[in-house]
Amino acid sequence: MVTAVNPVLSGFYPDPSICRVGEDFYLANSSFAYFPGVPIFHSRDLAHWEQIGNILDREEQLPVPGSEISKGIYAPTIRYNNGKYYMITTNVSYGGNFIVTADKPEGPWSDPYYLGEEAKGIDPDIFFDTDGRCYYVGTRPNPEGVRYNGDWEIWVQELDLSQMKLTGESMAIWKGALKDVIWPEGPHIYKIDGYYYLLHAEGGTGSEHSISVARSKELFKWFEGCPRNPIFTHRNLGMDYPVIYAGHGDLVDDGNGNWYIIMLASRPCKRHSSMGRESFLAKVTWEDGWPVINAGVGRLCESMELPFEECRFANEISHHDHLHFYDERLDDRLLGIHTRNGSQYSLSARKGFLRLFAKEEKIEDKTNASYLGIRQKDYCFEAGTGLEFTPSGNESAGLVYYQNHENHLRMEIKKKDNGKAFYVVEHIHGKDNIISVTEIRQDGLAEIVLRAENQTASVWIKTGSEKVLAAGNISLLPYTTEEAGGFVGCTIGMYASANGEKGSNYADFAWLLYDAV
Repeated sequence: MVTAVNPVLSGFYPDPSICRVGEDFYLANSSFAYFPGVPIFHSRDLAHWEQIGNILDREEQLPVPGSEISKGIYAPTIRYNNGKYYMITTNVSYGGNFIVTADKPEGPWSDPYYLGEEAKGIDPDIFFDTDGRCYYVGTRPNPEGVRYNGDWEIWVQELDLSQMKLTGESMAIWKGALKDVIWPEGPHIYKIDGYYYLLHAEGGTGSEHSISVARSKELFKWFEGCPRNPIFTHRNLGMDYPVIYAGHGDLVDDGNGNWYIIMLASRPCKRHSSMGRESFLAKVTWEDGWPVINAGVGRLCESMELPFEECRFANEISHHDHLHFYDERLDDRLLGIHTRNGSQYSLSARKGFLRLFAKEEKIEDKTNASYLGIRQKDYCFEAGTGLEFTPSGNESAGLVYYQNHENHLRMEIKKKDNGKAFYVVEHIHGKDNIISVTEIRQDGLAEIVLRAENQTASVWIKTGSEKVLAAGNISLLPYTTEEAGGFVGCTIGMYASANGEKGSNYADFAWLLYDAV
């Protein structure tokens, strides 16, 4: 037996999709306008996970120029069939729904096969029937006319894999479980014991989120809803419950008759969610031909015993990220905005350092600024970086606590008079407010430390032997989903910018550290 602790993936890992190949489980998440896109994980016990790559790791796979951070890649589905891996998803910024394939889950994955205007909607599913035929399962606005926001339906159409095109007629198979339901989305179809089961989310991805299920003996037929729908939700538990927004699930079995579901949910602090939506695991049993999630409990559990031999990894996902820069390639955990390329950074310019170029682009713009960050995974944490930077003009470099382009906290070194200073700046709803300015009296390596405790933060700057509290009692509530909007969680990262000016300066970063405390 092994113990799984929820969330199994802490931090901004939303819209999880899972598949099993033999004894191996693979999980993928949405990534929106972050680059690289769709992180992919491997496990053998459903409790411990290692990141084996990012499915969309080339710019031609992930065109999102000018996008808000919550645009780009929406919910993926990952599947395996006949020796090949498939991932289908939506790029809402460019091209719509598409498929990529790979011979190995760690890649390389193909360039996108865009499915065209016929493949409407978001959150597509790919289903392989037992007769070898393949089907696309989609969502789309009510074709008879959208009566209210979220008036959509779920539909199915055959998919010709040889041409990567939809073929034949499409048919609506389900509208959602409740009357006047909003956003029936995230559909997944499975064939189990002679039935086609349709699992999907409804109610929106916020406080009314839920999971419902329907079934049919025929794929092209209106489905029958489970009499207990929605079969899972936390919306009846209130906003003060430790886990909220639960929904958007994907089923998987272990090959030995045991079933599980991976789903998203959020952990609030002071009724606000900084980490977006995370990946949670639950057990599934079957009663009267219908799935029951966490029977006898009816909600997500903090932990659960699983019938697997424990399988650990050297670089498994944890609450501690210590990134140093001696390798020739960037760590898979590091996220850029829109892209991550040589115009932003260099690992070879100075051995042991990550050089970020102070480009014209600013992090408050919808652009590919020189920013590389990691996900926040806890409400009590310490994050920091060490950098060498000599600013000129209007340039700045440092650490950023980032929710989106309009809402973030910058901790940056800038020129001041004939020297330089450390600025702590809150950027809320598109406006800067300078919290503090601390003079820097020594050159060389500067260390920036952000310490957060339950939505309140303090910031230190250290140069030489001098460590100064630059700002304390900073509210982090403006950088939450509830205040800033969108679908992502916060990241914490290294940043450099010439702030609208042309230049050739840079900052050299020695490390980026994150630890739960």
